[in-house]
Amino acid sequence: MNNIPFLIKRFYIINQILNPKAIRGNHAHKTLNQIIFCIYGSFRLHLDDGRKKRAILIKDLSKGIYLKKKVWHSMTNFSKDCAILVVADNYYDEHDYIRDYNQFLKFVKK
Repeated sequence: MNNIPFLIKRFYIINQILNPKAIRGNHAHKTLNQIIFCIYGSFRLHLDDGRKKRAILIKDLSKGIYLKKKVWHSMTNFSKDCAILVVADNYYDEHDYIRDYNQFLKFVKK
């Protein structure tokens, strides 16, 4: 994993998403950086830095998306066989999460 720009301190897998209308994520991090890999199937990743929004179809298991801090993100449109690997540069800390979109906009405009 020579291309990951940080020391991995945590990883987790998201899979078995049975509801085709599920939305995962819907938050941002104050300091955490992550890389998201779709290791099986596909999903749509929605990104918002407070100025610009974009959506990316993730289906190439050989490439990860570098999700930097201060980016609101959500995941939708999961294929039935979707499996996602997330690696992070720090351990879980609930205080690092911004779960309210309006608070996120205030945070990034500081």
